[in-house]
Amino acid sequence: MHDMTDLPYLRARVQELEEKVEQLRLSRRVLMNLIEKIEKDRAGFLNRLEKENRKLHQNNYRYAKWLLYKNRQIVELELKLHNTNSSNSSK
Repeated sequence: MHDMTDLPYLRARVQELEEKVEQLRLSRRVLMNLIEKIEKDRAGFLNRLEKENRKLHQNNYRYAKWLLYKNRQIVELELKLHNTNSSNSSK
């Protein structure tokens, strides 16, 4: 007889547990969607950073080239100035 009185309780408990399982499934789906969104956002952010990094490297390269060119010009002008001063002092 004891088993028969527990039957409604057990059925209610099974129903409760099934509802919890369904809630867990739903929560898992929501979390997985959030993780996918975060990963997608992260990948986009990394992509933008890498693109910006390439652009900065390219700009730095151009600037370094420009500095070398200007430095060569300065050296050439200093050399011409020195040669001009040397020729004027020898006269």
